[in-house]
Amino acid sequence: MASSHPSIRITRLDKGQAAAAQSQLASLLEDAVAHGASVSFVPPLDRGDALAFWAKVTAGVADGTRTLLVAHDGGGLVGTVQFENASVQNGAHRAEVQKLLVHTRCRRRGIAGLLMLALEREARAAGKKLLILDTVRGDAAEPLYRKLGWIEVGVIPDYAITRDGFVDTVVFYKKL
Repeated sequence: MASSHPSIRITRLDKGQAAAAQSQLASLLEDAVAHGASVSFVPPLDRGDALAFWAKVTAGVADGTRTLLVAHDGGGLVGTVQFENASVQNGAHRAEVQKLLVHTRCRRRGIAGLLMLALEREARAAGKKLLILDTVRGDAAEPLYRKLGWIEVGVIPDYAITRDGFVDTVVFYKKL
């Protein structure tokens, strides 16, 4: 699957492509964490931890439990998002959206929205009927999700630890 924007190309990676992109994906994660993104890691992010995370994602792509999308511009990989299939039998219709990341040099260009729309298309094609995600309350992604039709379930206080202390998370869902 490929999607285009004047200067952005979004593609789904297979296991070989995901393995080949691990270093670039680790750099993208490092950039996000260094600039305050609450994406399961607390700064400073060790390069080895970033690479280990993407190795786990690649294993999920290989075994079919994850779908990984990336955005490229003329300068290389600038964004990513993924979904993980529910691991229980009665959840085969749903998936969790994870790690929507856009490099700081490319923010405010619509890349996150393009990635999310491409993810929804991929999820539909995979037979998913329901997507879920969470984001830090007050984060720049929160209004994006609302704009894209995601529905807030609620807020969980003190959900994650950041360099500045605890943050709340907002849980969203979207029916496809």
